[in-house]
Amino acid sequence: MGEIILKGVLSLLPIIWLIVALTGLKMAGHKACVGALIITIVESLFLWKMPAVDCATSALEGFASALWPIILVIIAAIFTYNLSLKTGAMDVIKQMLTGVSADKRVLVLLIGWCFGGFMEGMAGFGTAIAIPASMLAGMGMDPIVACLVCMLANAFPTAFGSVGIPTVTLANVTGLDPLPLAFTTVVQMIPFMILVPFLMVIVGGGGVKALKGMVGITLVSGVSFVVPQLIVAKFTGPELAVIVGCVVSLGCTILMARARKGKEIPAEYNMSAGNANAKAIDGNKALVSWLPFILIFVLLLVTSKLVPPVNSALAGFSSSIKISTSANAGNASFSWINTPGIWIFVAAIIGGFVQKATPKMMIDTLVATVKQMSKTIITIMSVLAVAKIMTYCGMINDMAVFFVSITGSFYPFVAPIIAALGAFITGSGTSTEVLLGSLQTAAAEQIGASPFWLAAANSTGAGIGKILSPQCIATAAAAVGLVGQDSKLLGGIIKWALLELVIACLIVGLLGGIVVPILGV
Repeated sequence: MGEIILKGVLSLLPIIWLIVALTGLKMAGHKACVGALIITIVESLFLWKMPAVDCATSALEGFASALWPIILVIIAAIFTYNLSLKTGAMDVIKQMLTGVSADKRVLVLLIGWCFGGFMEGMAGFGTAIAIPASMLAGMGMDPIVACLVCMLANAFPTAFGSVGIPTVTLANVTGLDPLPLAFTTVVQMIPFMILVPFLMVIVGGGGVKALKGMVGITLVSGVSFVVPQLIVAKFTGPELAVIVGCVVSLGCTILMARARKGKEIPAEYNMSAGNANAKAIDGNKALVSWLPFILIFVLLLVTSKLVPPVNSALAGFSSSIKISTSANAGNASFSWINTPGIWIFVAAIIGGFVQKATPKMMIDTLVATVKQMSKTIITIMSVLAVAKIMTYCGMINDMAVFFVSITGSFYPFVAPIIAALGAFITGSGTSTEVLLGSLQTAAAEQIGASPFWLAAANSTGAGIGKILSPQCIATAAAAVGLVGQDSKLLGGIIKWALLELVIACLIVGLLGGIVVPILGV
């Protein structure tokens, strides 16, 4: 038992370092993650006796997996957004959304929940908080409130952000089939997809009283989000789950908002001044503005498993390469054409040309995007290298044995907390999946639980932890001009996040035995 505890504690050192570096030392994320990589390398070589060649090649595999497809998708998605800013398309999108209703509570659902979910599905990495929050604040909403509702909205779409990258990464790290993994994750999140829109209305409207006259539209907004998610996750996988869900939710919420037209809006919720100068937008202008995002949706759909002939034809353009020399390592797979990042770039370029963007504008935007994401690139590459080394040298397994030995059969009750801790540290759902995904499935094997259920718990907990992370809070604060007021945002969000975490622990711990047999995972 003593050896188990010692190895467990030592295996936690990279994570402990990240906690200390990010919260105590206030170190930049990319520097902290490089430090974690150094600690991991030293431990793997001298404590876990990993051969130097195995360590180096495992890190190399992590770098390669980070660059393709994860970083490719991130750069492509952020490039699409940045280009839409340059062409003015994003201004049109903003106007279309804000012209639907003058009711603050409805706008919270439309912009924070629906459009925020869409941005998370398309781009992720802070855009889903920064953009909607700045839009709401720009319309006259209190900046802190604007941030809080968008942070609440962002927790659970995180698992399928950036065209499903976190869940795709989790599947790659754990070796689980991405389709049942995605479906299990959505099933686990159903209660939150219904609850969160209500919490957003309460926070956005200044109390429970804000729900008066809003129960119907709020319920529709949540249900119409999660039902399409379930269907898409079941039959196509994680890539389009949130995107389809938020598009359907947006449509249903707009219809409900239109049905409310003519009803008197209480003065405290009336934001008509924010729409006073709005001009009518013709259909062609609207189509052109949304075109890159429409094309992303269409291209990803056509190349998905829903269209087997296309998917199968493109699948041939791939490679399976043995990178890590570790005995525990398999081949690393790379899809060179049918990967989301490629199609996002294609959609962005076509849409950009239609929006009158010049080649120079596109090149300049791409260069600026890469520079903008440079620290994120270092962070993700470092974290993925840490994950590969920890996995192949046995640190992850020793960590799992440690947690299981302490919690035993009660481990599922703490699985979301461990994931939330990881996301608090990294500020990223993807990084959390990389760091802790294998731990969750290894723990599942130790106690005889479903690896799909506990892997899903990692996604659930990661989303909650992400909105508490210093990186997330800093992004939100910067978006609305509240730099230096991070503590106010943390104080405002923490009670809701803790409530969600308690619910998550109860769902994972109590319902696994009921839900897992039904799902057959």
